[in-house]
Parts: sequence; structure tokens; C-alpha cells
Amino acid sequence: QVQLVESGGGLVQAGDPLRLSCAASGRTFSPYGMGWFRQTPWKEREFVASSSRNGGSTYDADSVKGRFTIARNNAKNTVYLQMNTLEPEDTAVYYCAEKYGGGALGIRGGTMDYWGRGTQVTVSS
Repeated sequence: QVQLVESGGGLVQAGDPLRLSCAASGRTFSPYGMGWFRQTPWKEREFVASSSRNGGSTYDADSVKGRFTIARNNAKNTVYLQMNTLEPEDTAVYYCAEKYGGGALGIRGGTMDYWGRGTQVTVSS
């Protein structure tokens, strides 16, 4: 069974950085495109950032472009989301997900093969 476990969330002040990690197990990591999404009780799931299988192509949502960076280390079966200059609007539960053969652009639609359980990020003003 494939498992994805997010970590690194927490409570921070506006302007602070955070780095989220997503560790994968139960399969080979490299064939999967990876994505980060976020969700709140009052919003539908929102795409944040994505990475192709080898990390050569990435895509960021307009709301985080220039502030967030997705990266992956296939040797460690881990994908990261570096979040800088956090804003209160970034408050959400952040989920990582994978899609076999997924490209950076195609992952935006949110149709993924496996999802993690999420990690809470709260940004105070």
C-alpha cells in the first residue's frame, strides 16, 4: 500500500517561512509526479504546486507564485514545499499527492492516485 506522510506544518506569523515535507513509502518514488494542495472548511481543495517525475518541470499556482517552491529528492522518496513570506490567506491543511506519470501542468486538476493525510499550516496576521 502506498503511503504519503506530510510534516512540517505549524503556527507561524505573517511573513515567516515554513518547509513542508512529504515522505513516500510502499513504491518507487521516481515515476510519480507530485503535487501539493490545500483545503479549508470553507473552501474547496486548491492546487498549490506540482513537480514532474524527475523534478525538471514545476508549476505554481498564481496565489503562491514567487513565494512557494516545490522540490523533490527521489533518492529520499521525499517532496518538499518551501513556503516563504506566508500570508494569513495561506492558512489551510496542506496535502501532498502523487500521480503516476503526472506532469507539472496536468497535476493542477487534482486527479491524483494517492493522497497524504495532510498537515495544518496556520498563519497569524
